[in-house]
Amino acid sequence: MNPRLAAAVVAATAALALAPTQAGAAPVPQPQSVTDESRAAAARAAASPDTLATLSRFFAREGKVSAASARPRIEGGAVAVNHLSPDFVAGKAGAGVARLEFLASQAVSSDGQRAALWTAKTEAGWQVVNIATGDDEFRYTRLGAAKLPGGTVFREPQIDAWYVALGDRVLPLDEDAETAVGAQGTGLAAYRARVVKAYGDKLPGSAYAKSGKAGGFAPTEAAATASGPATGSGSAGTPAAAGAAALALGAAGALAVRRSRRQRVVRA
Repeated sequence: MNPRLAAAVVAATAALALAPTQAGAAPVPQPQSVTDESRAAAARAAASPDTLATLSRFFAREGKVSAASARPRIEGGAVAVNHLSPDFVAGKAGAGVARLEFLASQAVSSDGQRAALWTAKTEAGWQVVNIATGDDEFRYTRLGAAKLPGGTVFREPQIDAWYVALGDRVLPLDEDAETAVGAQGTGLAAYRARVVKAYGDKLPGSAYAKSGKAGGFAPTEAAATASGPATGSGSAGTPAAAGAAALALGAAGALAVRRSRRQRVVRA
């Protein structure tokens, strides 16, 4: 098992331990696409001395390695992490199935532990807003590129499912996605019909969202959460600093914030 929930409080402390400007930076809309400049900025944030010091404590949280001997390093470049787009669910003209939520950089400790540094654009620039155990973001990026070259890899956070989409095809990358769309995948229109049924009445601005149930946060709470992850809410979920808390699609989004990252069956 490789649980993210067990690291929630540590991750909250980790985020708060980063540079003071990060704690006070307000969320801003993420860019539509990733540029070389944004990748470079995310890489700088991930490899900063403050981030590496925080990673040392993060990797030492279960006593597998000491903070002094963790010696974290960043491997590879930052990858784009996309989530199911509320605009796609709402049927807005020209909306793609997914939108950029954050960039992820892979951190590795001296004893082989791995973690993902989630970097989002804030008023203060690109900054690390969360640390999460494991390497899902990188494995599914690689798998999606191999399974459907040129496709967009994205996560449906409400059920923790990973897909790759290109043209009219949506293919599953893990067991949750396969349960949702079948082993052979589905067409884009059929996928949209499914997510509309599941989340169409829970979009931002809906009565459901205004009640404060969407993603477990009322809209006014998202900005407050950006100044520090709420203890016990599972900071290993959607990064508030990326503005995603206010944009969660529904009650299942709250579940996604709290669920553990587990060993998953990857679909080749």
